[in-house]
Amino acid sequence: MGPHGPALAIASGVALHTLDRRTLHRLPREGKKREKPFFLWTSFPDPHPPYTVPEPWASMYDPEEMEPGEVVPGEHDLNAPHFSKTQELEPDFAGWHDPHEAHGCDSHLYPKDELKKDMAAYYGMMSFLDREVGRILDYLDAEGMTEDTLVVFTTDHGHFLGQHGLVAKGPFHYEDMLRIPFIVSWPGRVPEGHVSKAIQSLLDLTPTFLEVTGLGPAPELQGVSQLQTWLGTGPDARGFAICENRHNPVMPHVTTYVEDRFKISVYRTEEHGELFDLEEDPTEINNLWHDPDSQSLKTQMLLRMLQGVQSSEPLKSPRVAQA
Repeated sequence: MGPHGPALAIASGVALHTLDRRTLHRLPREGKKREKPFFLWTSFPDPHPPYTVPEPWASMYDPEEMEPGEVVPGEHDLNAPHFSKTQELEPDFAGWHDPHEAHGCDSHLYPKDELKKDMAAYYGMMSFLDREVGRILDYLDAEGMTEDTLVVFTTDHGHFLGQHGLVAKGPFHYEDMLRIPFIVSWPGRVPEGHVSKAIQSLLDLTPTFLEVTGLGPAPELQGVSQLQTWLGTGPDARGFAICENRHNPVMPHVTTYVEDRFKISVYRTEEHGELFDLEEDPTEINNLWHDPDSQSLKTQMLLRMLQGVQSSEPLKSPRVAQA
């Protein structure tokens, strides 16, 4: 760890070459790297629409070899109405777009051939990212900083390339959107090659980094430190995660509670919702929200969801009086 503690570096999301150069420029140089720890957050805008990427990545993958996802006939009959509307040519989302555009609340009908081209470009973007992030890691190796640097690679959300008939993010809390890449590297501390099933949240990054640097914990934060989970020296830090979409103040407004096996989604203005058994139905086709045999499970999940929200609320300031 060294006299000043570990250094931190984070890469998130595909690299534009200018961002990569700026990252390398801000990393400590030889002779200065041990003066004090550093924290660097490198955020890349791609992979993301529009699906454009320079050569050779633009031609790296053949669109004809791509296999986009597809909607399963009838799957949205069990879901809230806005899912079925995405499969209409000119859907009416009316109040959902007031006062601002509600992202994803539009038609998701899209020619399959065009989707295959987008998917090939998306893969090319990811390969571009792999190369550019590799340059950052190579720099850490060359400067002898790898052993003392915690690197976390993640992103803000997933994406749809035809899965469930969707081609854009929005109030559709499938695992395609919520289960994101998450890689942690810290040689000699984080076990290499280990795949963990522990539930993680992006809210956990800040409290984890605070603990790594010896500055935590911070009781006003919603997240929990995942350090012991990453190091493999303690139990899982959390048993659930809560994900929200509040693109507009009221509509659409969806909150999802996720456990190892089950997940449930509730809408602020809808009687509909989603309840999925991720063990029996990993592709999330069979929504159990209205299933008569699953009403007891739904009640239990709603209770655990409310308790999860309550336990996640931070204490803004310590109590100073009894009353």
